[in-house]
Amino acid sequence: MGSLRRGLILALLPAPAWAQVCEELRPGWDGTPVSAWSEALSLFTSPAALILLAGSLIAVRYKSQWGTLAACVGWSALVSVFAFWDGGRTDAMAEGCIGSPMIFILAAAALCVAMVLYIGVPAKTED
Repeated sequence: MGSLRRGLILALLPAPAWAQVCEELRPGWDGTPVSAWSEALSLFTSPAALILLAGSLIAVRYKSQWGTLAACVGWSALVSVFAFWDGGRTDAMAEGCIGSPMIFILAAAALCVAMVLYIGVPAKTED
């Protein structure tokens, strides 16, 4: 009975699927586990995040409420894509080639809150 159980357990392990997922998502992965900080750096240097960072800076520079709204909606969409798009992401996280996106999510949320609070202050008018 022991060998049957071992065979079933080994058959149910998704090791080949994990290896293929990591090869697809991170082709140059060297086998070391990715930390949450490394994953946040990787996500912040993606082209979409860099465009949103530039848009956020422009919106804050010109104190544009509509620009801030657009940037916050963009950050929300990007976080949703990274957090809920599962194209093998959970398997890759279990294998270690992708880290937790929690720091990226918290930083994006903090950036949006800071922008809204900064832009929400009405401009002073001189009488």
